[in-house]
Amino acid sequence: MPESLLERHAEALRLFGERLRAVGDGQWNAQTPCTEWSVRDLVNHVTGEQLWIPPLVSEGRTVGEMGDAFSGDVLGADPVAAWDRASAAAHAAFAAPGALDRTVRLSYGPALGSAYCSELTADCVVHTWDLSRAIGADDRLPDGLVEFSIKEVMPYADGLAASGMYAAPLEIPAGANAQTRLLSLLGRRG
Repeated sequence: MPESLLERHAEALRLFGERLRAVGDGQWNAQTPCTEWSVRDLVNHVTGEQLWIPPLVSEGRTVGEMGDAFSGDVLGADPVAAWDRASAAAHAAFAAPGALDRTVRLSYGPALGSAYCSELTADCVVHTWDLSRAIGADDRLPDGLVEFSIKEVMPYADGLAASGMYAAPLEIPAGANAQTRLLSLLGRRG
């Protein structure tokens, strides 16, 4: 399982990076399906999530110890370069020997590194769809990543809306494909 999880994580990071490279100069302020975020806000969020991984996973630090280290703009003048650095360091942290078996102290409590990796992989997949929609790129997600994300999100999908980070789940249309099911679980219309 660890190799498969790490492969999915790498695949999700690559996919987001591909979509990021497709952002046109005039699209950074475009609205995303995450109603309060522009394209730049969304990319900043996903890049910021990657920045948290090395200190939490590799160094054993806590969210409290890190404080607001990754608040504000983490993209600077070159969002693609910022993403490349952050995603490479994040994947290296998860791929280090024993990292997926290590306990990570997150804002909501302790979790295994593998659970944290799974959560962020699914989050990256869904935000890739958000980014694709915002810039008018192909928004079809790879089947393997969609199935992985459904399995990850399904146990706690109902609680995501209560967290305020996601819209309420939508009714899944009859005969919906896997991507539509995933997006519906997260309050998005595919």
